[in-house]
Amino acid sequence: MSHILPTFASQAATTRANVRSRVAGCIGHAIEWFDFSIYANLAIFFGPQLFPSIDQRSALLAAFGVYALGFVMRPVGGWVLGEVADRYGRRTALTVSVTLMAAGSLMIAVLPTYASIGLAAPVIATLARLLQGMSVGGEFAAACSFLAETAPPNRRGFHGSFLFFGTGIGLICASGLTWALTQFLTHDQMLSFGWRIPFFVGALGGLFGYWLRTRVSETQAFEHVAEEQSRSGNGPLRTLMLHHRRQMLTLIGTSILGAFGFYLFIVYVPVYAIHRSGASPETAYSASTWSLIAFTVVQPLFGALSDRLGRRPQLVVMAAAYTLFLYPVVLSVGNTFWSILRVELFGMVLYALYTSIAPAVMAELFDTEVRALGIGLPFNLVVALLGGTTPYLMTWLQGRHQEQLFLIYVCIGSAVSLITYLVMSETVAKPIEKKSMGS
Repeated sequence: MSHILPTFASQAATTRANVRSRVAGCIGHAIEWFDFSIYANLAIFFGPQLFPSIDQRSALLAAFGVYALGFVMRPVGGWVLGEVADRYGRRTALTVSVTLMAAGSLMIAVLPTYASIGLAAPVIATLARLLQGMSVGGEFAAACSFLAETAPPNRRGFHGSFLFFGTGIGLICASGLTWALTQFLTHDQMLSFGWRIPFFVGALGGLFGYWLRTRVSETQAFEHVAEEQSRSGNGPLRTLMLHHRRQMLTLIGTSILGAFGFYLFIVYVPVYAIHRSGASPETAYSASTWSLIAFTVVQPLFGALSDRLGRRPQLVVMAAAYTLFLYPVVLSVGNTFWSILRVELFGMVLYALYTSIAPAVMAELFDTEVRALGIGLPFNLVVALLGGTTPYLMTWLQGRHQEQLFLIYVCIGSAVSLITYLVMSETVAKPIEKKSMGS
């Protein structure tokens, strides 16, 4: 009996540590995406307050132009904070990323209007958005590495799924708070001060994320390589470029469809249903919200499933379904709630097959000494080039009544990712602890 108690205590301590790591990754990521998305949700209110314009439309376009700059900074964040994570630790990078996001939200929350300080208002708003874009770019890579390295080897899919679970929670909370404010405040109150409230909430959430992440331990996988890496003299970027080019190409191929999926079904389908099928905005965005809830709920389920069946089957099913059925399914969207929801669920539940295991797959591609940079740099380049340009491309094609060309474009991307999934090796059983340098 005496030898059982220490074993039980050790297992309990390990379980508590695993739960803390999932909570830190999930809540921290939720805060990041809450802060990142409230900008788009509230641009219609603060655009005329912060940006010079002759009418509300031009102010909104200016606000969304700054929004797009956040995507430009994502590869920079993936590079800089990826280097930080691989040199100084995952916990350090995660703490820096949530601090940058909170700082950006606070800057916007307290920013005087253009009428008060002139051009300084849009300049400071742009700087805040650049900080937030850099934060999101670095957050993903560090969080993927952290969750994979703190997970039991047979539970990396389940652990990693909490990253996009946090994304869903953050997006739902941002949308919910925006809806609540517009219900309880008048339009004039929203223009005057209401738009600032979510940014204050985001800044406070960032402080909580900072506190939470300083209380988790560094991963053992990183600690095992940190000393040898400092002696080797090779930085993460040099090691990545010399010895991990094939893994980077694999990650790029796996990420193409992922970069399209979110913007296609959260941004494109509701707008398409409104403009082409005659749906009311309330109906379209209600269906979109419910599909986002479903997307969030299934993350842990699909993550756990991949630990049993492997990563590749889920990826192949998702890419094959998108390649074959996306075009007719999206074009079938009608103007009723159930018609839109059916299309949204098709896209978002299939997309969850990818997002639930993407953190684990990406972490399993790279060795510990370059894991965060190996994920952050190529992934954020794909997102910036494809995901960042998707809203503009969709709007341009809609203006020319050629929406079908965009769907063909996505199907081609689906086929590229499908080929990558078919030829890549299964990663579910791959050890991710340190191997020899340059292996």
